[in-house]
Amino acid sequence: MKLPDLNSLCLRTSDGELFILDQTRLPQDENWVMVESIEHMVTLIKNLSLRGAPAIGVGAALCLARFAPSLPSAVSMKNAASVLFHARPTAVNLMWAMNRLALICPQKEITAENILIKAVDIFHEDVKLCQEMGRHAFDLINDGENILTHCNTGGLATVGIGTALGAIRYAFLRGKKIHVYIDETRPLLQGGRLTVWECQKLKIPFTLICDNMAAVLMRQGKINRVMLGADRIARNGDFANKIGTYSVSVLARHHGIPFHSVAPYSTIDPQCQSGEQIPIEDRDPEEVRGVKIGDHKIIWAPNAPAFNPSFDVTPVENVTSHILSHGIFTREDLIAGLHLYHTGSS
Repeated sequence: MKLPDLNSLCLRTSDGELFILDQTRLPQDENWVMVESIEHMVTLIKNLSLRGAPAIGVGAALCLARFAPSLPSAVSMKNAASVLFHARPTAVNLMWAMNRLALICPQKEITAENILIKAVDIFHEDVKLCQEMGRHAFDLINDGENILTHCNTGGLATVGIGTALGAIRYAFLRGKKIHVYIDETRPLLQGGRLTVWECQKLKIPFTLICDNMAAVLMRQGKINRVMLGADRIARNGDFANKIGTYSVSVLARHHGIPFHSVAPYSTIDPQCQSGEQIPIEDRDPEEVRGVKIGDHKIIWAPNAPAFNPSFDVTPVENVTSHILSHGIFTREDLIAGLHLYHTGSS
């Protein structure tokens, strides 16, 4: 019993092995890394070789399926799931996947065969959910719009077409003339490195900007809409996303520009009442002191005190709507207490 052959932009399986496209080396090198163990996957997640909330969940699920046959018992499989569960604290899709495969399952159901079946289902479900998000967003996006996006939310962040960038791609391929303004997304430049790389491959027209240029473009009337991803959505509609998202939301609200997160149902945390309860990952200050891409590293402020949260929280008051895999939920819906959670298709 082994993993079937699966293929996506950010991960793939072949002959029972799991491979990750090392996103820390993009766009210079397209380097595929074979996952060697549960602990190796944790390292790949922590160092952002695999990143993006949905992709982390899928990758962790396939990793557990890959190594479950070599684990001697249900208890050891559950322990391995717990190790993966704690790889990163903010993106709830990771916890959701580990719960679904093992952590909240009856012990008698935790078998290598069941884990494999569920992991493959999660892969295929993510592909489907990305299409659903694109379908829901399609009517919101007007022909000729300039859309601002932040971080990376395409095929590198999911195993389908993506969340926010996937919705943009969905509309673009169906004939809507779209231009994307891409925030570079400091400190790790996921916009400048990864979203630019995807847009170039897809031939979606774009302009790269520094994060601090968005306000000028908004004031000039050159941004019609903001679409970005989410790593955890609270029950009340507050959500965590890549650091800088909150700033963009404040600018969009001030300028009267529609602001949307795009996410699958697995990004909703039904146990989290508001954004105040979302854990925010603090990362190595060295990421702020310079820049590292692949083997190339430039440090311009060695030993400088630095603040480096990976995410921030945007309050529901700044959200025009959450475009989810099971529908669109407006700010008014959310403030009125409309129930966001959805159990999905399986």
